[in-house]
Amino acid sequence: MTSATLGALQEALLGWYARHCRQLPWRQTQDPYAIWVAEVMLQQTQVSTVIPYYERFLRQFPSVAALAAAPLEAVLKAWEGLGYYARARHLHRAAQVLVREHGGRLPQTREALLRLPGIGKYTAGAIASIAFGLDEPVLDGNVTRVLARLFAVQGDIRHAQTQQHLWDLARALVPPGAGRPFQPGPDGSGRHPLPAEAAAVLSLPSPGALPGRAQGAPESLPRRARRKPLPHHEAAAAVVWQDGRVLLHRRAPTGLLGGLWDFPSGLLAAGESPAAGAVRAVREQLGMAVRVQHHLATVQHGYTHFRLTLHAFACVPSRTSRHRARTWCGWRRRT
Repeated sequence: MTSATLGALQEALLGWYARHCRQLPWRQTQDPYAIWVAEVMLQQTQVSTVIPYYERFLRQFPSVAALAAAPLEAVLKAWEGLGYYARARHLHRAAQVLVREHGGRLPQTREALLRLPGIGKYTAGAIASIAFGLDEPVLDGNVTRVLARLFAVQGDIRHAQTQQHLWDLARALVPPGAGRPFQPGPDGSGRHPLPAEAAAVLSLPSPGALPGRAQGAPESLPRRARRKPLPHHEAAAAVVWQDGRVLLHRRAPTGLLGGLWDFPSGLLAAGESPAAGAVRAVREQLGMAVRVQHHLATVQHGYTHFRLTLHAFACVPSRTSRHRARTWCGWRRRT
């Protein structure tokens, strides 16, 4: 790619953003902490959903120090309903690292940002460029699609070699000294503002200036290998009632839904019935014997890497169950 083509593409993309950018709350600040919170919330979540969470979160935790000093339970409560709770745990843990090792401030280099919990290559590049004006690239799904179509990237975009090539292209596109305006953060659709149709290519001096135009059919890119079918798991949960209260269990601090409260539950063993699995889950997780009253519901749910069928059962403590301190929550049971 010639310098003239590169400059024309950079100018076209910056012009596209100037015409189409939305006024969003995180675009009204240069506070690195607020930008970091926004970038983390916007991972896997649409802008319209994030805005009220972002504003409430900053009111409750207005600084790195405030977030680090807060109990994890309060942070998870503020995150409730936003999903992907590992993001909240990583934010909280990273804030504590920042207070302990960086004086409560985010470091101003991509390399140092990458060492913080929960910050990957995209988020590090976004913070470095938006908050600190560094000439760092970002690469998400939308940027990948645009670059693959502009430059006729033929490889499987999940392969490491293709990913590195895309990162190199993204870095080449960042104009020197223009890191902040060139990486303004996700747009109203929850994606990076580079246009998926690569309409900015129309502004280039020659239709054949980029491989994607010269080779034709850019809409067929990027290429992805066919995904393997997602595994399917069966699980059971016990909703244990006693004296108008329901029994809750806190999950392990790491792993899926780590640190959250739920009904005692677990995957079924080979050949195990759902009802037996619910009884076993209570016994293993809380040391309590229960008996099943009746089936409540069967729920289907899809996660990123697997699909789940969960069978829920209404249960009551067995008369032979030993007393032990447990978490009971007041709950009006429907009749």
